[in-house]
Parts: sequence; C-alpha cells; structure tokens
Amino acid sequence: MKSSSNYFSCLFLLCLLLFVSVNSFEEQQSAERSQFPDGFLFGATTSAYQIEGAFLEDGKGLSNWDVFTHTKGRIKNGDNGDIADDHYHRFQEDVELMHSIGLNAYRFSVSWTRILPRGSFGKVNLAGIMFYNKLIDSLLLKGIKPFMTLNHHDHPQELEEQHGGWLNPLMQEEFYYFAQICFESFGDRVKYWTTINEPNMFAEMAYVRGVYPPVHCSQPFGNCSAGNSDTEPLVAMHNMLLAHAKAAKLYREHFQPKYGGLIGIVVHAFMYKPLRNNDFDRDAANRALVFTAAWVFDPLVYGYYPPEMRKYLGDALPRFTSDERKLIKDSIDFIGINHYGTLYAKDCIYSSCVCSNSSCIAGGDHPIHGYLITLGEKDGVSIGEQTGMSRFFVVPEGMEEIVDYMKKRYHNKPMFVTENGYSSLNPTTAQADELQHDIKRVEFHKSYLASLARAIRNGSDVRGYFIWSLMDNFEWTSGYELKFGLYYVDRATLDRVPKLSAKWYRDFLTKSSSLRAEETRKAISFKYTQADHLSDK
Repeated sequence: MKSSSNYFSCLFLLCLLLFVSVNSFEEQQSAERSQFPDGFLFGATTSAYQIEGAFLEDGKGLSNWDVFTHTKGRIKNGDNGDIADDHYHRFQEDVELMHSIGLNAYRFSVSWTRILPRGSFGKVNLAGIMFYNKLIDSLLLKGIKPFMTLNHHDHPQELEEQHGGWLNPLMQEEFYYFAQICFESFGDRVKYWTTINEPNMFAEMAYVRGVYPPVHCSQPFGNCSAGNSDTEPLVAMHNMLLAHAKAAKLYREHFQPKYGGLIGIVVHAFMYKPLRNNDFDRDAANRALVFTAAWVFDPLVYGYYPPEMRKYLGDALPRFTSDERKLIKDSIDFIGINHYGTLYAKDCIYSSCVCSNSSCIAGGDHPIHGYLITLGEKDGVSIGEQTGMSRFFVVPEGMEEIVDYMKKRYHNKPMFVTENGYSSLNPTTAQADELQHDIKRVEFHKSYLASLARAIRNGSDVRGYFIWSLMDNFEWTSGYELKFGLYYVDRATLDRVPKLSAKWYRDFLTKSSSLRAEETRKAISFKYTQADHLSDK
C-alpha cells in the first residue's frame, strides 16, 4: 500500500508541476487586472483632429492640419479630418462605448482652434469651451477620469502664418495663453494633464522628414521647398520644451494647489536593440534612446540636454539660459510613454550605413540622428511580427525594457503608458467582419500588458495604460487606411462596431480579479483530495 501511495503522490506532484508550468507560461503571455496596483488607470486614447470632425462648426478656426490635408497629394487616398469620426456630434455615444467597456480613464486632446480660432489674435470661442465642458461632465458622470492633452500636433494656422509656428519663440507665449484658458475652464474637474503629445515625433515628421505641416526638410531626409533638417527640429523642440515648462509652472503655482492634479508630457518611445552583438551597436542602441526619449525628458528632469547629444551636435543644439534652466528643471510630475514597438540600431560611426528599405531611416551619417540607423530586420528576419504600420513590430518585451530604461534614467518618476496599439495588416482589403475579429490585436495587448505587469512587479512606478485607439480614425498621412481602434467605424454611416478587442478589453476590465485564483485553488484542492483518496486504497 505504501508503494501505491508513493506512486500516486509522485503522480500528483508531476501533475501539479505541469499545472504550475502551464499557468506560468500563460502569465508570461497575458495579464490580469489583479496584477496591477489599486487605482491603476485603464483607458483608451484619441486626439482632436483625428476624431472630432466639425472642422468649421461653431466658431472653430482653421488649424495647420485643416490646411495641410486639403493640399493635393499630402494624405493617402486624399483623406482629411473634415468629418473624421464626427465625435463632435457623437461624443455622448462614444462616452457610452467607453463606459460599456469599463474604462476608468479617457485620454483625449483639445483642439486649439476650437478654443482659440486665431490664437492670441482673436477671441476665446465659448462654443468650444462648452463642448469640452459637456464631454468632461459626461465622462465624470460615468466614472471615467478625463486625461487631457493640450496639444496633439494641431495648432491655429494663423500662428503658422504670423509666427512661423514652432520655429518662433513667440509660440511659447501662445501656448502659455492657450494652456491658461484650458486650466481656468477645465482645471476643477481634470486632474491629469499632458502639455504636448510627442514633441520628438512632431519635430521629426515636420522638420526633419517634412511629411507633417509645415513640410520643412532638406536633403538627404526629404525634398522640401523650405527647411533645414539639421537645425530646425532642434529649434522647434527647444521652443516646445520651454512652452511646456511655462505652462507647467503656471499650473503648479495657480491650479495644482487648489485642485491637486498632475502635469506631464508625452514622448514617442521605441525600444532599441543592437543590430550586432558588439560595443558599437550597443552604443548605437543607447544613442537611439537618447536622441528620441531623453531629448525630451533630460531637460525636463535635469535642466539640460543629454550630454550624448551635445557631444555629437555641438553648438547646433540650443542652450538654455540660467533662468530657463531653473524654469525647465523638474517641470514634470510624470512621464508619458507612447510605445508601439522595438527596432534594431546600427552604428554609423565605425561602419558604413546604407538605407535600402522602408524600415530604415535615411541619414545615418548625420549627427541629427546620432550617427546611426534603425531597422526592423536582421539578416532578412523581422525583429517581430509585422503590423499594418511599416516600422511597428510586435516585440512585447520591449514594453518592459522601455519602462525599465525610464525608471533607471529618471529615478523611477511616475509613468503612464499613454499609447500602445496595433494596426491591422492589409486594412484596405479587409472587410468589416474580418476587422471585428481582430485576434492579432487581442494577442498584442495581452502580451504587452503582461510585459508591463512584469515591469511593475520589478518596481517600476507605472500608474496607467491607455490603448490607442478607442476607435478607427484619421491616422495622419495614412488617412483612414490604418486601423488601430477597438471599434470599427463604418466610413459611410460612421456607425461604431465593437471588434473582438473591445469585448476582450471589457472582459479584462470587468472580470472578477479573483476568478482565476479561485479556479486554481479548486483545481489544486481537487488534485489533493483525489491523491489522498487513492493513497487510502
């Protein structure tokens, strides 16, 4: 009888070990809400120009994107944001969608031209204030925290024509004035603020490659009628950072003491891996992070640009005065991370660089990118599964790695993952029903959330995760072809149709956090009971 008991005990231990192994693997691939801290924000993100439409209604003025998209050849398929998803008229319906999923936060941006149609050259548009008041109140009634971004690529066209946009220091004061109106109008209810979305991406696209307005660039980055890709992005970034700092100072001195909110900024942050296992490419991967994310955050945390950038850019990189350094240092309460994938980095200082495909940024021999190129493949093999966006590859561990990088470089300052999303492959040929069964998007978010959960378990102070995007929308120069949304939007009717990912997110957010723990307990209890019963025979 004893040998029989030992046999069944060993059998039980083997089954238990297998059970734990399988569950451990599953936990690495997906996460549960219970793995995130209490009070963690789970939301979705949109931006004003990409969803609102109503581009000339109720006193709204023309933005840089309104003008840009009406220039032939700028946007794929000739699309524009005139109507977009018509969120301006359907915001109540969209708030209901958020509530039905179970979101506890919603990140959105304000249309600068809906509040100030002509910037400081005109009056405040009260209809615009009223629209955002109604949206904010609707969110709060549903228990959804508004997470407001002041500027997401769009600004009054008049400021471009009068000032020359972000190349002019006067834009700092324009932004300060705009921010003040928003703080005064919405600060009593909005507790989370980001000043500028992805200033590093905007500087790159607008002033290096010249594919965003105002279409400034120079060779070898692009063929524009105006611009200098070596200097203008540095000037534009300098003005955006100082604009942020002035707005943050205003908020902290006059609104934060009264309302207790937080203010930060958001960067577009790929993770980078060395193309080859050598010191040169490892250093290139670090430079890639510095010339993108640290370009923004080092000044806002430490008061100066990264030393690595100064080494390669020299006097081309602007300098802060002593007063500006005091203003800008420690001017964020949190770090916002928009993370979509991971790329390889290749050094161009000690080896030649040739860009031969769309997964490579030209200009590897120029200091503006840190004398490196980034690629999505090595030896013909992609770094991760391809998505509908040419440079966005599925590499889940990159989430943990980029968060860890921020944690170490900025002493674990509070972080929010303000965007993370998956664009469908072959979106133009996919039918609506196929897009609704977006298993790849579900797998993407499961794996990236699991990676984020690991970062949090390892001590990273991450306080929220926002999916890009609530619904399919105008994806900048790609128009409506790229689809990131949890909801499919029928372009003919503008009806919102939930995809599988929307249903998955709802289940993730609303499913009892103790369910799996209870299932595990029952399974182990059953195995113990069975083993005990057999050993008694």
